[in-house]
Amino acid sequence: MFRIWAKVMREGKIVRELTYAREERFSYGEFFRYLSDICTELDISTPVLLKTHIFQYAKFNHVVFRPSDFMEKPDFDKLLLENIL
Repeated sequence: MFRIWAKVMREGKIVRELTYAREERFSYGEFFRYLSDICTELDISTPVLLKTHIFQYAKFNHVVFRPSDFMEKPDFDKLLLENIL
């Protein structure tokens, strides 16, 4: 089982948040599916996922998606996904 805390931030404040939990074992190969599920639940567009995002999550247990990572201009400053240990 794993859990990811997703936070939508605007001007340094959390405007929306979600705790995403799955019973299955975490897999980096499925990271886009997790990201897509989180974005659907938060009702935001899904950002472009690059290898650097996955490496950042693997190394630091969190990843930040900035407005430049989205195809559509979002109404927030960043999307932060944090691994809940």
